[in-house]
Amino acid sequence: MDLTDPNLSVRLAASEDDIRAAQRLRYAVFVDELGASGGMVDHAAGLEQDAYDAAAEHLILEDRRRPGAVVGVYRLLTEAAAARAGGFYSEAEYDLAPLKASGRRLLELGRSCLHPEYRGGTSMLLLWRGVGEYVLRNRIEVLFGVASFHGTDVAPLAGPLSLLHHRFLAPPELRVRARQDAFQPMDLLPEDEIDRAAAMRATPALIKAYLKLGGCVGEGAYVDRAFNTIDVCLVMDTAAMGAEARRRYGGEGA
Repeated sequence: MDLTDPNLSVRLAASEDDIRAAQRLRYAVFVDELGASGGMVDHAAGLEQDAYDAAAEHLILEDRRRPGAVVGVYRLLTEAAAARAGGFYSEAEYDLAPLKASGRRLLELGRSCLHPEYRGGTSMLLLWRGVGEYVLRNRIEVLFGVASFHGTDVAPLAGPLSLLHHRFLAPPELRVRARQDAFQPMDLLPEDEIDRAAAMRATPALIKAYLKLGGCVGEGAYVDRAFNTIDVCLVMDTAAMGAEARRRYGGEGA
């Protein structure tokens, strides 16, 4: 697949203006489109922000035809950055003890979103290429982060959640667990009762992308009522990625 587009470029945010542009996109997607809320959301300025933004790095996708605008974003939080922020974002939802005890270099991916006009094409693949280059440069060994199903009603999600549990559960040494305050079991259906095709259609594209790269999920989902989502924690051991995925998303030297 061709991952070049003369109008699109990916880079790390280099200024407060870059970060504000990323937060404006996040507001448009998470707040306006999906109905999220939060203590630090600035409705007057149209910014979706939180306490982790200052410590994190922000990977941004720009379209040269839209000067000053950001059309895609990923937030990157290393262990050092998480220490400055008081922990990883995911720790509010998942017990990360297995990952933190592994002794491996960790990177939390979060706040991933695209402007509606850029979904379904090469934009997410370009962001993934940017993540891959960051992983190589920083010798990251395990990627993780929460990804969401829209809404908080678990009934329509019984198929996809059960499929994730039965087919993609993380190995014990990487198996984080949703915190008990909002723990949602995912084994809602026996495996032989799952309509696999329908379950995959109901699974968000971002989650399917992780799975195609060799990702797996933690135990249990987390019901995030403030963000109007049901979250799963995705974990990916970079050593387990196939050669084609390394070539495509990690750069030619992967």
